[in-house]
Amino acid sequence: MSDTIESKGNLKWWILFTVIIGTFLGRLDQTIVGLALPKIMNDFGITITSAAWITTAYIIANAVFVPIWGKLGDILGRKKIYILGFSIFIVGSVLCALAWNLQSMVVFRIIQAIAGSADYPTAMAIIAITFKEGKERAQALGIWSSSFAAAAVFGPLIGGPLIDNFSWQSVFMINLPVGIIGLIMALIFIHESKSEEKERPAFDWVGALVLGISLASLVLVLDKGIDWGWMSLKSWIAYVVTAVATGVFILIEKRHKAPIVDLKFFKNKNFVTGLVNNFVIFMGMMGCVYLIPIFAQTFLGFNATKTGQLFIPMAAAMMIAAPLGGSLTGKFKPKYIIFVSSIFASIGIYLFSFVEAKSGVLDIIIPLSIMAFGMGFGMAQRTAVISNSVPKEEIGSASSVLALTRNIAGAFGIALFGTILTSAMKTHAIDLSHSTTINTLTPSIFREVVGLITLQAQILSYRTVFTWSAIIVFCGSFLSLFINPPIRKMAKEDEIFIE
Repeated sequence: MSDTIESKGNLKWWILFTVIIGTFLGRLDQTIVGLALPKIMNDFGITITSAAWITTAYIIANAVFVPIWGKLGDILGRKKIYILGFSIFIVGSVLCALAWNLQSMVVFRIIQAIAGSADYPTAMAIIAITFKEGKERAQALGIWSSSFAAAAVFGPLIGGPLIDNFSWQSVFMINLPVGIIGLIMALIFIHESKSEEKERPAFDWVGALVLGISLASLVLVLDKGIDWGWMSLKSWIAYVVTAVATGVFILIEKRHKAPIVDLKFFKNKNFVTGLVNNFVIFMGMMGCVYLIPIFAQTFLGFNATKTGQLFIPMAAAMMIAAPLGGSLTGKFKPKYIIFVSSIFASIGIYLFSFVEAKSGVLDIIIPLSIMAFGMGFGMAQRTAVISNSVPKEEIGSASSVLALTRNIAGAFGIALFGTILTSAMKTHAIDLSHSTTINTLTPSIFREVVGLITLQAQILSYRTVFTWSAIIVFCGSFLSLFINPPIRKMAKEDEIFIE
């Protein structure tokens, strides 16, 4: 069979643009829904605790199905799975807009999340297969990675006006026209590819179910641990379920001919080191980025629109840095690019440790942009390390493991730094109280001093979190120096696809 159409002319760049639309739309939905929660709560008459399940259910379902879609893409065909996931995501979005109460919204969000989780592993595999030459592939992965940052920024910018001028339903309905365009482009431009293994054992449904139980309990306790208490009975039940289900899953995968997660991946030093590096970096970054909007609105008095505008330079920095870092493929070893980019990101995060109540816009934008540039500069290399460490026919499965690692790292980072923040507030409040002397019993002055102590304790606790986040990312950067991925040489048969 001759070279497929993907490798001819500029059509492969249309393929890249097509999967970027899908990735952007999926990530946009995750960032935009948070803005709509207050109005959803008002319409449904629910509390903030109940409303949290709208987000939690999405996170859990998304994490559970990423590895399943990745394996199905390798077996059945990445285009089929990509289009199936994209189509169901559009339907799920419309259903969310039609939700009439909390229960229906949670169900529809789960449908949306299950479908949306098909994007990452299939999109990454499609890009890796379409762009065969190492340097060009790294550039393509870098450009694709920048869509994550763009979605994080445009979410608040698009969502705010939609919600204010129309309704909360509009943040879901916007997915319909954009999704249809992306779906048509996928049907036209993307050609089928799948694993070239002739024998295809039955899909590992039991392994998928057990993995789902393990991931669901893990993500649930990470999301709810602060509210429940990390040593509470609910948390301990989640810990035990996670541990037992993980153990059972490993036993199943060792025996199955087509496991959901091929355990031999974890015998590959570069694959494991790459995953650990991704986990540490994303944990530090997400724990930091999660707190920035809260700090800006709580202590700097910024509204939602102004807070969203803070992230525009961040998106620009990442979109510039991602392809720039990818273009260095072949000129420097990936580990050095990842190392330098991680150090740069840690510096940006550390600059947040100097924030105070009178900080201005630039005090947020500059550190955020430095961090984003550092993250973006090494993004393509981090992704390429994983795809180059496994056989070509298993790129979908490997990329799903990478996506899962990043998702769990983000949840873990938010949980960890949320706990550090709470603990630090108590510590700083006690320290400030011990070092403060109030020489008056006037109630108004006493209340004012207590308020100032509380405010300063909160600001210092944020500084503590940002410092720890910077330290974690800085230490994680040194893990990259142990990565030595092989340079994949494309054989002639690698140009052939099973249509």
